[in-house]
Amino acid sequence: MFTMFENKINLKKIDIYSLVLVIIGFAADRFSKEYIINLIQTQDREVFVNDYLNLTLNWNTGIAFGLLSLDTNFLYHSISALILLIIAYLVYLMVTSDNISKIFISLIIGGALGNLYDRITYYAVPDFIDFHFENFHWFTFNVADVLITIGIFGIIFKEFIIRK
Repeated sequence: MFTMFENKINLKKIDIYSLVLVIIGFAADRFSKEYIINLIQTQDREVFVNDYLNLTLNWNTGIAFGLLSLDTNFLYHSISALILLIIAYLVYLMVTSDNISKIFISLIIGGALGNLYDRITYYAVPDFIDFHFENFHWFTFNVADVLITIGIFGIIFKEFIIRK
């Protein structure tokens, strides 16, 4: 019986750690976006980092990689509501998952909350990381997108590669 009580305490600690990871992810995303918005607005141009990376500001009104960037309020609000429902489901999954999955789901939630905050606040998501090779430019993205991508690939790796 003591072991069962101990496991519940550890589970609660891990849930607190998951919440802290969500907050850290959200804060990192918010800080990076505010910093870049202020930096680019004061310089009034994109920032050259090296031959493969620029910091530029693009406002994305759609979803991942600018998909569904239509100028209709109904579609925009419907997508935002769907994102909120997905986040709520992810919170449920985070609480009921094993420890490794909690980490990956926490990253996804932190990133998704960051982008949802922008959708509500700015009516668009600021993307600013521009990787390129000569004239080929990858889609511009942000820290929240990185967190979401790491979380998704982590879950895929865990489920399909590590799973016994």
